[in-house]
Amino acid sequence: MSARKNIFVKPFVKWAGGKRQLLPVIKKNMPSKIKTYYEPFVGGGALFLDLQRKKVVINDFNEELINAYKIVKDDVLELISLLNDHQKNNSKEYYYQIREWDRNGELQKRSSVERAARFIYLNKTGFNGLFRVNSQGQINVPYGRYKNPAIVNKEVLMAVSKYLSKADVTILNGDYYESIRNASKGDFIYFDPPYAPQSDDKQSFVGYTLNGFNSDEQIRLKNTLDELTEKSVKVMISNSNVPLINSLYEAYNIKVVEANRNINSNKAGRGTVEEVLIMNY
Repeated sequence: MSARKNIFVKPFVKWAGGKRQLLPVIKKNMPSKIKTYYEPFVGGGALFLDLQRKKVVINDFNEELINAYKIVKDDVLELISLLNDHQKNNSKEYYYQIREWDRNGELQKRSSVERAARFIYLNKTGFNGLFRVNSQGQINVPYGRYKNPAIVNKEVLMAVSKYLSKADVTILNGDYYESIRNASKGDFIYFDPPYAPQSDDKQSFVGYTLNGFNSDEQIRLKNTLDELTEKSVKVMISNSNVPLINSLYEAYNIKVVEANRNINSNKAGRGTVEEVLIMNY
């Protein structure tokens, strides 16, 4: 771990289920010695950016999010310049014009840095900091009525860029399983998957899907944990404190924690909710 942490190395996007407030309890329960740190559902990256470890593998299924991480690492000055343009032009009409790119074929014509600037702009100005797409994969979050949205956080972007460039950070885009194939004894993996729903009767669980993460995916993740345990890889998983998750992981160490959730499309998912940390050590 780096000797001195940079306090400006922190998430540059808002993210539902972000782990910033749970950092103390997660860090307290992490192993003391770690070779490579893996975060296969990186999202906003609150934990890996706080840890600032030297050897890291991050992954997410969201292509636009991972493109943004790569651009922050490799082309941050151009990104900041484009975000300044978005800030100058920001309005409800402008928001919908930029959001339209994934509907009218414009996104495919744009450079990686233009796509990253669009992604961050929509994230900072969309309603309630949500990232949500429809069945065609198009962002469908309405415009948020913010007086002064922080579209350009130059200090944070520059600090994250410097960290990503100096540390050995591998940035992957795809299925979580592919990203952890090479994990071995001494490595640590933190899984923060889409959560099982709070109202967890069998019916709603089977019908539930977020980024395609349904009950079968929850079971596949548990099977992945079994595999990693066989390989002596230390693993922590976050999820909802609901009966199905508790029964799925009953053979493992489960710790109940409380979190406040403000970003959620469902009102029932906001406020104080109980979550679990599942550990195989």
